[in-house]
Amino acid sequence: MSQAADKADPARALPGARAEAIDRRLSRRIPLAQGIRRQTLVGWLFVVPALLFYAVFVLQPLALTVQYSLYRWDGFSPATWVGLANYASVLSEPKLLETLFNAFRLVLFFSLIPVTLGLVTASVVHRVATGRLGTVSRTVLFLPQVIPLVAAGIIWGRLLSLSGLINQGLTAIGLGDITRAWLGDFDTALPAVGIIGIWVLLGFCTVLLLTGMAKIDAGLYESARLDGAGWFQEFRAITVPSLRYEIGVCLTVTIIAALAAFDIVYVSTGGGPGNATAVPGIQIYILAFLERQVGLASALAVVLVILVLLVILPIQRLSREDAR
Repeated sequence: MSQAADKADPARALPGARAEAIDRRLSRRIPLAQGIRRQTLVGWLFVVPALLFYAVFVLQPLALTVQYSLYRWDGFSPATWVGLANYASVLSEPKLLETLFNAFRLVLFFSLIPVTLGLVTASVVHRVATGRLGTVSRTVLFLPQVIPLVAAGIIWGRLLSLSGLINQGLTAIGLGDITRAWLGDFDTALPAVGIIGIWVLLGFCTVLLLTGMAKIDAGLYESARLDGAGWFQEFRAITVPSLRYEIGVCLTVTIIAALAAFDIVYVSTGGGPGNATAVPGIQIYILAFLERQVGLASALAVVLVILVLLVILPIQRLSREDAR
């Protein structure tokens, strides 16, 4: 009876062989587990320095900003707890609210126009400019992105001045009646700053979108042409849907540049004339360093961060879902 059971169950008949097989499997798993743990440890050794820098130079200042926003403080004397009073001031004072409205007006110039023009320009370059001509086109278009924003503000400040090259050109073609100090006029100061932003960000959007177009299957365009589709039909049905992720990245970068604008505005107009080009970045600088209202400046900074997140996170989510 026992022999029959052993034949029916080889594992019982050969307990030693089964134990050896288990030992071999364990011996293979142990080095594998040790290797995974070692790779994880090495990965953390590379990540920890970056995390420390991020914690010290990003998370800590952000936490201190939130803390300062709850106090009335001039930066020197003892701080006074005011709770949410600074936030109430940000959301009720017309001067501070105007800076937020100006920032959202810049989104049109810094984001929507560069992304739209970038799509059209990238499509034309991708379709027409190939080889060395395409390389030169990308370099020329991306060049403004390489120039420091301070230098761009200085250059455009001189171009848009009353005696600048733009007014001289308008006068030369008989449009001298419309010349003005573009950055010093209440009606044209903000659009003039927006034009500088378009010039700076158009190249970034174009090059990024060109990179995305290079990954689109050329067979899609050939099929569309065989069906009689024109350039606009190809652009609307193939190019734009295939670039949703890249468009999301462009919108994210350019909207942040608009809402957090400082360099170009500070160098070109300083927030003037009056408050025509005052944006949160400029107002935070004035409140904190000139008027010594650190708490109010911190509250405005926190509100700006919240607004940026409220605008950017939905765009990121939609672009990732579309990419999937």
